[in-house]
Amino acid sequence: MSAEDDIKFMRRCVELAEKAAGLTYPNPMVGSVVVHKGMIVGEGYHLKAGAPHAEVNAINSVVDRELLSSSTLYVNLEPCSHFGKTPPCADFIISNSIPRVVVGALDSNEKVSGKGIARLREAGCEVITGVAEAECRQLNRRFFTFHEKKRPYIILKWAQSADGFLDLERKAGQTAGPNWITGKAERILVHRWRSVEQSILVGGSTFRIDHPLLNVRDWSGPSPLRLILSSSGSVSMPDKFRETKGATIIFTHNAQAEFDDAEKAVLEENAVSSLQVAEYLYNKGIQSLLIEGGAKILKHFISTGLWDEARVFTGEKCFGGGLRAPEISGDFSESTSFRRSRLVTYFRTK
Repeated sequence: MSAEDDIKFMRRCVELAEKAAGLTYPNPMVGSVVVHKGMIVGEGYHLKAGAPHAEVNAINSVVDRELLSSSTLYVNLEPCSHFGKTPPCADFIISNSIPRVVVGALDSNEKVSGKGIARLREAGCEVITGVAEAECRQLNRRFFTFHEKKRPYIILKWAQSADGFLDLERKAGQTAGPNWITGKAERILVHRWRSVEQSILVGGSTFRIDHPLLNVRDWSGPSPLRLILSSSGSVSMPDKFRETKGATIIFTHNAQAEFDDAEKAVLEENAVSSLQVAEYLYNKGIQSLLIEGGAKILKHFISTGLWDEARVFTGEKCFGGGLRAPEISGDFSESTSFRRSRLVTYFRTK
């Protein structure tokens, strides 16, 4: 098999893995294909935690089992070597006499971390690693950040006017609610994003003004854990918010604050709030955080360098003044145009 073929089949693994985006936590997204004489004879992906892993699904999908002893198995992440909710995939590969295994990225979870590769090689398998590695790591960037940096992968998202404002000036007594910059298509996309992240955060001021529900409505999939960061703890939940399903955590400096329908997490006054939030979520096993505002929260995470990706919508309207949007500096990734706005994605420069 040529190097070009290896990359082609590895990209198919990534395509398969993405089908379960948002559904596999705390496990990574993994796809696998079995190739015999240049043809895919089996494929599969990991559906959810506790379900069979991608390699097992791919191998079990092969109709003619005699082909396995002369096939190559591709998988975007190192096969596991330990007993968890399922048996080790490395052992299953070995038991099916597959002679060649091609791996995209090594697993940085300390339970695996090279042990799967070692077990395969000890059994006589030819193992190729690092094929389309950057693409494979990008796919599971939440998983890798969690295990390597001991914090969730943090995504910033906001919409700004053409002249760089998040919102118009809010006058006293003005009716609460969002001031839409983007259109319906963009809002559907944001709900899709919510469905694949484990948690979502807004500041107390944004929560009081915009009354966001912070759940998934215009897309199918699980809603994220809802987080509100309010130093004062002055947060009152509207009835519509209370009626929606989902857990809520309020981060506050006010130890005396009481919340009937939310968990309270008290932050230390003299410590950096963003770091405390990240540590709290890591300890709860949360691998990803989507921050949707407001300006103070976004600027705080940017100033402390605690972000990985920023998704910025810029609308067509000019506000002429108001609440200034954050400034971001990172590696430009891509741009997408909508009818009412343009989306630019940045990745933090390491």
